[in-house]
Amino acid sequence: MIHIKNYINGELIEPLNQEYLDNYNPATGKVYSYIPDSTEEDIEKAYQSAREAFPSWSKTTREERFRILNKIADLIEQNLKELAEAESTDNGKPVKLARKVDIPRASSNIRFFATAILHYASESHDMNGVAINYTLRKPIGVVGCVSPWNLPLYLFTWKIAPALAAGNTVVAKPSEITPMTAYLFSKLCIEAGLPKGVLNIVHGLGAKVGSAITKHKGIKAISFTGGTATGAEIAKVAAPMFKKLSLELGGKNPNIIFADCNFEEALRTTVMSSFANQGQICLCGSRIFVQRPIYEKFKTAFVEKTNKLKVGDPKDATTNLGALVSKEHLKKVVSYIRLAKEEGGTILTGGEQVHLEGELSEGNYLRPTIIEGLTFDCRTNQEEIFGPVVTIMPFETEEEVLLYANSTKYGLAATVWTQDVTRANRVASKLDSGIVWVNCWLVRDLRTPFGGVKSSGVGREGGFNALNFFTEPTNVCIKL
Repeated sequence: MIHIKNYINGELIEPLNQEYLDNYNPATGKVYSYIPDSTEEDIEKAYQSAREAFPSWSKTTREERFRILNKIADLIEQNLKELAEAESTDNGKPVKLARKVDIPRASSNIRFFATAILHYASESHDMNGVAINYTLRKPIGVVGCVSPWNLPLYLFTWKIAPALAAGNTVVAKPSEITPMTAYLFSKLCIEAGLPKGVLNIVHGLGAKVGSAITKHKGIKAISFTGGTATGAEIAKVAAPMFKKLSLELGGKNPNIIFADCNFEEALRTTVMSSFANQGQICLCGSRIFVQRPIYEKFKTAFVEKTNKLKVGDPKDATTNLGALVSKEHLKKVVSYIRLAKEEGGTILTGGEQVHLEGELSEGNYLRPTIIEGLTFDCRTNQEEIFGPVVTIMPFETEEEVLLYANSTKYGLAATVWTQDVTRANRVASKLDSGIVWVNCWLVRDLRTPFGGVKSSGVGREGGFNALNFFTEPTNVCIKL
């Protein structure tokens, strides 16, 4: 059985205490590998490696950084099949989803920022012949990147790529629930010739490894994606140390469907945006609001299409939903279905666990669930569930649906369906949301800022925003 190793100073090594954690396959419920149970001592070793590598890497030409990062992107593409199968085994998602979305986007992350650094420019301002001001942007030093379990390699590379491209060195922690793709990625970095110490990957529990990264005095910035409660704790620890923070946190995203929408397109995309990756994407639309004139028609069609989704073996090409990431997470999601019933909701479809046969009999499977009859401000409609569970309710007017949509503490993403361009712009401007998709979902341009408002996070990442985050500006004024 595989013993995953830490990647420190360019080498794959065991944790200093030589202790390991079980790594479960969500599809079978069985242990299939072991994860380093790393501690603060491993983080210190990784930090020292990153600190020693920083002077050289920060002075490495942009062209050379581009070449190395581009080679890593090439290797991700060349190893797509192995990486997709590893991610499916770790995460429970269908292999076809990992092959189509997660792994290609991981390669795109690396390639985009490798290229972006070549075109990164400083600002300058002429003070009418008195002086010229220009801004130098320098890498920060050693930075910490902590990524979640739902899109393991995709979001891992989303963080480390701009940090490395900008000339920083990195101490990174992938989720302890889904460590395998980060481990395989370590091997690709070695193969690509990434200099020793530039990237260090330490596996382990958040309370040990993540906490050690956050509180380390030498780590100058933290980029974190995960739960809002954890983000609040990171901010509490890091703020007095004046670290730069980028926190991409939870969501409870509204999907607003007006009566003049393209019905078939809205229906097809809503099924996908509700249940992709078993609903375990922070951008999924978990609250569906449908304008009254088409409510019954849409609800009926939505339930019908959802009932056709296949829950099954992630390796099966016909599977639409695989396993939830862990038994603990499955219990949490099921508890919200019980809560919805207590709050007066009606289960239109789903709500039950799925028990497969053979080696999959202990897997974490749940039927996609649609719930009707809840108030907009009940707990089920206010709290992040992060599973294949959505609520649906009618609305009459723009004012009403904006009240519903903006009622939560979250503000990550929203989707609006309408053929009226004036309405689309008007509603988008009034939504408390960092991202608004109109007549689409999950269409991403890496040049644009990404992130949420309110309790969905701070510090937008994306494009030059991400490179800006991983650099420190120095204003230089030259008197003429």
